[in-house]
Amino acid sequence: MRKFLTIACALICLFTSTQAQKKNIDKVIAVLGSNIILLSDLNQQYAQYLNSGNPDNPAIKCYILQQILTQKLLKQQAEIDSIEVDESMVDEEVDKRMRYQIQKAGGQERLEQFLNRSVLQYKDEIRPDIKEQLISNKMQQKITQDVIVTPLEVKRYFDGYKKDSLPDIPTEFEVGEIVLHPKLTKAEKQKTYDKIDALRLRVKSGEDFAFLAKTYSEDTGSAPDGGDLGFFDRKQMVKEFTAWAFKLKPGEMSPVFETEHGYHILQVIERRGEQVQARHILIRPQTTPQSLERAKLHADTIYKSIVEKKLPFSTAASMYSDNKDSQYNGGMLLYADQQTARTTFIPADKLDPKVFLVVDTMKVGGISKPVLFTEPDGKEAYKILYLKSKIPPHKGNLEQDYAKFKEQAQQEKTNRILSDWFEKRREDTYIRIDDEYSSCPELKIWTKNMTAKK
Repeated sequence: MRKFLTIACALICLFTSTQAQKKNIDKVIAVLGSNIILLSDLNQQYAQYLNSGNPDNPAIKCYILQQILTQKLLKQQAEIDSIEVDESMVDEEVDKRMRYQIQKAGGQERLEQFLNRSVLQYKDEIRPDIKEQLISNKMQQKITQDVIVTPLEVKRYFDGYKKDSLPDIPTEFEVGEIVLHPKLTKAEKQKTYDKIDALRLRVKSGEDFAFLAKTYSEDTGSAPDGGDLGFFDRKQMVKEFTAWAFKLKPGEMSPVFETEHGYHILQVIERRGEQVQARHILIRPQTTPQSLERAKLHADTIYKSIVEKKLPFSTAASMYSDNKDSQYNGGMLLYADQQTARTTFIPADKLDPKVFLVVDTMKVGGISKPVLFTEPDGKEAYKILYLKSKIPPHKGNLEQDYAKFKEQAQQEKTNRILSDWFEKRREDTYIRIDDEYSSCPELKIWTKNMTAKK
């Protein structure tokens, strides 16, 4: 106890002294147990908030500080419980965050201008905080890992609704699909290969790569910038593209190579450690009438096998579908929003309109004949659709919507357990918040004990 008071007093002194030193750029804005939170910590996270495309809003700093305090309290308990995370997990998360920040900023150079520091320097700065976040998340998972809800608890949760406040559930579908893209022969691809190889030869003869990319590349995202993709690491591109990008020296150009997106040539602009800046030209092979006919015949054969009960739909999806997201899920499409976990029940207005037009007239359990679709990326494909279920619009009820109410009941119970845990830890932990932030509505629960102890 004396040791704790000594630490607390020392931190109070540090807190008070930094308040007095108004000329200092940085200062302590909060103390939680043996942890201090600096103004620079808050400003760093606010900069990330701005770089994510959010508007300038100083009031959001109150919310950010609340998140930091929550994280510190979890981290403090994690240290007591000896909870740690692998360094490889931290590295992976740092790289993931940096890829997102670079993308939002419009390239590495723009991000560095915004941050007024190099990406490598910034990665070193944010790494300790990201590690702390991962540890805190792991601690929170430990607190709630045994939370389950019984059928009785689900019923009690449902009964807590007033009849006129039960949610309106729109029409929902459970839909499976088998996607079959036309497969081109080598001869059919040759025309595309010859076109991009001719561009490669024009670059070799002295023409400007960037000009040709603007004129001919079918990558609409990079073509206006002369094919420039900005800086990227080994995890951001498909493996064939990465292999050439990290093999070539600045100024060198690759031969023609193929990826799932089409045929490419690329030219490396600059290399910075484990990041490369490159430009490329993409030409996509065009579907031919012959390849479409082959895909149609293949789809017809699969459809016949399913309707004649020779092959279950789910087995056919795993064997033949080109949709990697649903291939090993029995072909079933999944949906998730910010409030719910992934589910096979998809609201009608969230279905692809073209899929909706087909399944809306089908009977439950029905299988559609192969239908030709044009996907968002412009690729053509035949789809075989399966309508597993269709639930008409209705007021929420336990019979039809048990899974939804169970998830809500589980989340409510989890939140309650977390809230109780935080309340107890806040009562037992020394907390001090700078007067500039102590009036924040979000921080009232953190400062009530502080007020009582004055």
